[in-house]
Amino acid sequence: MTVGTRTAVSAFDRVLDDIGTAIVRSELPAGHRDTVEGLERRTGTSRSIVREAIRVLTALGMLSAGRRVGLRVLPRDSWNVLDPLVIHWRLASADRPAQLEELRALRLAVEPEAARLAAERIDREGRIALAGTAHDLDAAGTERAWADADRALHGLVLRLSGNAMFIRLESVVDAALHERESLPVDPHALAQHRGVATAIGAGDGDRAASLMRRIVADTHA
Repeated sequence: MTVGTRTAVSAFDRVLDDIGTAIVRSELPAGHRDTVEGLERRTGTSRSIVREAIRVLTALGMLSAGRRVGLRVLPRDSWNVLDPLVIHWRLASADRPAQLEELRALRLAVEPEAARLAAERIDREGRIALAGTAHDLDAAGTERAWADADRALHGLVLRLSGNAMFIRLESVVDAALHERESLPVDPHALAQHRGVATAIGAGDGDRAASLMRRIVADTHA
């Protein structure tokens, strides 16, 4: 399942979501052993779809598969907790409060420094991109438009930082912001976001970092 991009859910998306959610909710607890046939019965779908879902869940560190031992559910410390799918499943479970706090802590550690670096490294193309995003923020008249512009700005700041590891976290930050899509346009938050764009464009790293820290610290899901 590709969070936030598909309107129609395919059979594969459904099966992957079913098994991933069951693991996160401990309906299939760590240590649980199963077979392809068992998951076929559970999901009511074809072997090929189940095998593809197993491939994804194995890559996420949630399942192990062996010729002799079959399938085994792995403990949480094996999961790729930075993958948007795992984040999505955790947010849809009883683990939601912990996941939200972890996302907030990660963003506080990364986004202010990304804003500082972006201000130090901004070039003409970056300023043009920032101006466009700031315009979209100002023009946002609906919850969806505001959410899209908000996510675009945060993603752009990470990219403008020039830090490859920060850029790799764009999908994580996007997953966190996706949870806020239904929130109304907040004039205070809008002013803060516009301020970040202005500070970065002006090369003021300290102000950009300070404003970004306030934005993330004020985040409530």
